[in-house]
Amino acid sequence: MFRRRNPLPLLPRLREFLWPRKGWRRASSYIAHRVRRLPGTPYRIAAGFASGAAISFTPFIGFHFVGGAFLALILGGSLMASAIGTVVGNPWTFPFIWAWIYTLGCWLLGGEGEAALPELLSFSYIFAHPMDVLWPMTVGGVPTAVAAWFAFFWPVRGAVARYRFARRRRMLRRARVKRRRAKAALAAQEAAHGPAARGSEET
Repeated sequence: MFRRRNPLPLLPRLREFLWPRKGWRRASSYIAHRVRRLPGTPYRIAAGFASGAAISFTPFIGFHFVGGAFLALILGGSLMASAIGTVVGNPWTFPFIWAWIYTLGCWLLGGEGEAALPELLSFSYIFAHPMDVLWPMTVGGVPTAVAAWFAFFWPVRGAVARYRFARRRRMLRRARVKRRRAKAALAAQEAAHGPAARGSEET
């Protein structure tokens, strides 16, 4: 559903991911349109998307897809929607997410986990100093992920439900128009053949 007809090479694909050629608004509209059209109930789609988005607020980047899918399974959400929801965590949002969950984690730990971070924070430094960085980020990431789940669940569920309702109304309108046109065509046909039929009966 989400693949291109002609797949892009690696470098253009990476450039498209970091900065969409048609703009972020167009890319966001495309994702929203695809999410609304996913199979499943509004709850399943919203729970899946919210699960993927919530996992994006944890520091375990390599496990976001797996974590989102696992959480979606527990909550009865859509696995495909959870994969889409992980786009909330991307190279443009991760710096803000990490800064927030680290600060919140240090505050929740009473300042015990706060450490002087290097200017260029890297994965190697994070995993080499788990108690200084990874632990506060995990502590701050858990409540943030819970809040993010609800923050994404209700808007997505409402958007999917409104889309389904509007789609049903459009289909009903089209069906009514087709029925009216069919009746009009039948009436016109009967009116056209009526005089000829009466004339044949008289002869």
